[in-house]
Amino acid sequence: MRTTGCNFMILTASSFKAAKSGFTITSLSLSLLLFGSDLCGAPDTKLNQDSRRPNILFIMIDDLGWMDLNCQGNRKFTTPNIDRLFAQGMRFTNAYAAAPVCSPTRAAAITGLAPARLKVTNHNPDRWEFYHGKKMGPAKSLRFLESKYDTIAEYLKKAGYETAFMGKWHLSEEHGDKHGEHQPENQGFDLNIGGCHLGGPRTFFAPYAIVNMVPATAGDYLPYTLADQAVKFLTQQQDRTDPFLLCLWHYTVHYPIQAPADLLKKHQTGDQKPTDQQRYQAMVDGMDIAVGRVLTALSDLGLAKNTLAVFTSDNGNLDGYSSANPLKHAKGYLSEGGIRVPLAVRFPGVVKPGSTSDEPVISMDFVPTFLDAVGIKYDAADFDGQSMMPVLKQSDTIKRESIYFHYPHYAFHGNNRMGSAIRSGHYKLITYYDGHDSVLYNLRDDIGETRNLATRLPEKVETMTRDLKQWLKTMNATFPRPLSEVGDTELTGRRPQHP
Repeated sequence: MRTTGCNFMILTASSFKAAKSGFTITSLSLSLLLFGSDLCGAPDTKLNQDSRRPNILFIMIDDLGWMDLNCQGNRKFTTPNIDRLFAQGMRFTNAYAAAPVCSPTRAAAITGLAPARLKVTNHNPDRWEFYHGKKMGPAKSLRFLESKYDTIAEYLKKAGYETAFMGKWHLSEEHGDKHGEHQPENQGFDLNIGGCHLGGPRTFFAPYAIVNMVPATAGDYLPYTLADQAVKFLTQQQDRTDPFLLCLWHYTVHYPIQAPADLLKKHQTGDQKPTDQQRYQAMVDGMDIAVGRVLTALSDLGLAKNTLAVFTSDNGNLDGYSSANPLKHAKGYLSEGGIRVPLAVRFPGVVKPGSTSDEPVISMDFVPTFLDAVGIKYDAADFDGQSMMPVLKQSDTIKRESIYFHYPHYAFHGNNRMGSAIRSGHYKLITYYDGHDSVLYNLRDDIGETRNLATRLPEKVETMTRDLKQWLKTMNATFPRPLSEVGDTELTGRRPQHP
C-alpha cells in the first residue's frame, strides 16, 4: 500500500454556532493568528518528522447555503475562520450536493455512490404531510443506509485508521435500540457521539435529547459540545501511531434557528427583538467560531500541515432565513439554490493557496478523493463519484461529461416539483414528473436560471434527456407514482383523506 505524508481534513456544513461563555473577540483573534501561523510560519519540526498516513477530518455543515459565508460575498455574515480556510486552499465555484436535502447527500458523501443507486432519495423519513393536496406520490425510498454498502470509515478502518463520528447522521431508522444495525458504530466507526436517526435537535441547548449524545451541562450549546468532543478526540490522537478519520457533521445551521445571547445581541438592531435573518446570522457566526476552535486545536496539536481540509454543505439554505441570490430557490429544489454549495479544499504542499476551480464536483467525489489522497488503491468503477485530486493538484480535469441529480419527492415544504437533473458543461436540464415541461439553462450566462432555453435548443434538450434517462436506468432509479399506489405504511404520519 502506498502511503503519503499528508493528513486529510474535511469540513462540511453543519455549523458551529454561538460563542461559548468566556470566548471573547480577543481570544478569537488570537485563535486566528495561531491558525494562520501554523501554515504560513516557520517549519514545524514535529510535523516534518511525522510519517503517519494522512488523517481525515470531515466536517459537514447542515443547511448552509451557497451565499451564507462572508468569503462567498455576503457581508451580512461574520465568518473569519472559514474565510481564512478558503484563502488557504482551493475554492470550488461549481460544487454540488448530491441532492437538495440532507439524507441523500449524506449517504452519497459517506459511500461515494449516488442517492438514486442507494435508494435513499429524500430526507428521512418521507412523510404523508408532504403530499397533502398532491396527485402524485413519491418514489420508493429507504429510511436508512443499507449496511451492504461500504462507507469511507469501513475502507479506512481496514487500512488501520481510528474512526469516529460526531453529530448528525440521519441515515438510520428510528427504533428502540440506539446501537442499531444502521447506526454509525455499525457502519465502520469506532466511536459515535450524537449520530442517530434524527434530522435535527429539539433544541440546541442542553439537555439535547439526542440519542448517543454525551452528557452536557444544562444550557450548553450543541455546536460547542461537539467541538469539545472533536478537540478531545484530536488530542487523544496526537501521540498515536495510527491515522484517524473524524467525521464531524454538525447539526447546525438546521432549524430550530438558535444562538447564544451574546451572538444574538451582536446581530440584533438596538434593543429590538432579533429578526429571523439576524438569528440565522448569529447562528452562522457561532458555526464559524466552532470551526475555528477545531482548526486551532489541529494547529496547536501540530497536525495542520499534514491535513487536507474540506469545507462544504449538505444542501442549499433554508428559505426565509437567508437568500441564495443570485441563485434561484433554496433547500428542497433542483434549482441552483437547492444544490449548489460552498466548497473549499486546503491541502498544504498540494493545493495552491488562494486558487480557484470552476470544475463541477459533487458529494460522491469525496470518497474516491480520500482514498486517492491516502494512497489506497480502488476500482474507479466501484463509485459514482471521481477523485478530485487531479483538480487539486492542478494537473488535470475530471474526465466526465455530466453530473446528475434525482429527487422524486416533495420536500418538507411541498413547494418544489419532483424531478431529475443533469448538468453537462455549462448547460443544465431539469425534467419533471408532474406534467411540467423540462427546462434548460445556460449557467455560464444565466446562473440565476431566469431564461429557459428549451424551445430555442430542442436538440440540446433531446441529447441531455437521453443521457439523463440512461443514467437513471443504470442507477435502477425509482420514480414517483400516483398517490393511490403508495402503501399506507410507506410514509410516516397519517395518510391524507380525499373525498
